[in-house]
Amino acid sequence: MAQREYGEIPGYPEGTLFANRQELRLAGLHSPNQGGISGGKDGADSIVVSGGYPDDEDHGDVIIYTGQGGRDPSTGRQINDQKLVQGNIGLVRSQLDQRPVRVIRGAGGNPDYSPERGYRYDGLFRVVNYWHAVGLDGYRIWRFRLEKLNKTVEQALKKAVPAHTRRVDYISSRIVRDRSAVDRVKELHDFTCQVCGLRLTTAGGPYAEAAHIRALGRPHEGPDHETNMLCLCPNHHVLFDNGAIFVDEEGDVWDALSGTRMNPLRTVREHHIDPEYLRYHREHTATP
Repeated sequence: MAQREYGEIPGYPEGTLFANRQELRLAGLHSPNQGGISGGKDGADSIVVSGGYPDDEDHGDVIIYTGQGGRDPSTGRQINDQKLVQGNIGLVRSQLDQRPVRVIRGAGGNPDYSPERGYRYDGLFRVVNYWHAVGLDGYRIWRFRLEKLNKTVEQALKKAVPAHTRRVDYISSRIVRDRSAVDRVKELHDFTCQVCGLRLTTAGGPYAEAAHIRALGRPHEGPDHETNMLCLCPNHHVLFDNGAIFVDEEGDVWDALSGTRMNPLRTVREHHIDPEYLRYHREHTATP
């Protein structure tokens, strides 16, 4: 397998137009002649947004992208559940490794943001989160939220080392609007992870992370409130956000990948967690 090229491709700035998929492939922007995701278990370097899936949402700087698989090639309708394999697992890997994804829009997509004909390279995006849901055709689909990188980050990406050894680093951020709620949740749990009981102490004091149970922003629209937060160590924050662990209605933590019960979630009386948000997380984020 050829080594993937992440980030910008020299000679093809944002806004470059292409007549067809063959031109995209020859330019090195998107390798597959048909597939919408250029990716595998090592990561995903590019996607094409062209209206191929009815569940796609293109909002310009934010894209809710439907994964691949399970479609009838003759009708384009979903006839089977999608699985977290091939390009889908590639987008997950790119989120975990914080690698940028090139977005190419085709003429069949949202007319507000798509070219009138052919394809257009529209810059670098990052995978913010992913989840599964029942699509319009009644089958499970994987969905990915991608957000466009700002110009400062894109300039940093262009300073990458030569292509054959290119490794791209860039700034990521989590949406946090209410710092008071975040701080209160950490303090209520004395900066102790609710899953494993670990309390990290640094030279600057204790450290923990507040994880939103139902994710903020479109399409989850979870509230920025302490009833929608857990106090976690960095390791279990990553596992929770990526659906590898979940909490059931009895308050037990489960390993979603093996289907085994781990331990009860550590709680304190002053911190009420809304079970509806835990249910939402299990149904939309936990790996089936």
